[in-house]
Parts: sequence; structure tokens; C-alpha cells
Amino acid sequence: MLADPSPELLHLSYRADAALLIGRWGYQPTPAELPAQYERLAAAALHHGARRWLQDIRRRNLNDPETTHWLFTEFFPDMAGQLGRPLRVAYLVGPTLRGLIEAGPDFQPLSAYKGRPFIVVFFGEESAAIDWLSEG
Repeated sequence: MLADPSPELLHLSYRADAALLIGRWGYQPTPAELPAQYERLAAAALHHGARRWLQDIRRRNLNDPETTHWLFTEFFPDMAGQLGRPLRVAYLVGPTLRGLIEAGPDFQPLSAYKGRPFIVVFFGEESAAIDWLSEG
């Protein structure tokens, strides 16, 4: 009997009707796995001109602090610049990870993004995340 293949780390899809890039993370990655996945995410965003991203990380249970710092100081600002418009990122998270993120030193409330080239918000419900993304 053959074993089931390993789940895909990041499944990317694009919804043209909503101009929405969706990334569904299949499992908790090691920090070493992340750079290649963010390269894929960037390439897909640039290919579609997508500045609205839904990142479903409900299967993840922790964040790497170094990666989080890099995302907020380099990756997101750079992507917004390359896309030529503000980047909106909605993270769909489970309650445990959301609590860890919001208690972390890099967490910023929505009001902290005023004047920045990107906005990141965390949601527990996919419909609320999509509604927020469609507002901007």
C-alpha cells in the first residue's frame, strides 16, 4: 500500500472576480521552508497584479519571529512598491495562533498602518476577511 503524499505547504489560487490571491498553508513549516514559498507568493502576486491577499494559516500553530520581522520590514513594503498600490493582507488564523500573534512584540493594530504601503489584519472567519479585502 502506498503512503499518501505529503500535503502541499502552500497552495496558491487567484480569484479573478475578486482580484484576490489566496494562499492556503497546509502545515506548520520550518523557517527554512519559508523563503521559497514567499518567492512563489510574490511571483503569483506580480503575475496577477494582486494587491489583495488572503493567507489561510489555520493549520499553523506558531510564527517564526525572524520571518515575521522580515515580512513587516522588507517583504510587504517591497511587494507594495512592486505592485504600485497599497497591499492588503488578511490572515485567517485559529484562536490559539491569533492570541500568540496579538500578544507578540511585532503586533500592530489596524490604526498603526495609516500612511504605510501595506495593511495586515488577522481574522477568525473567512467571510469577514474577504469582506475586509473587498473594501480596499
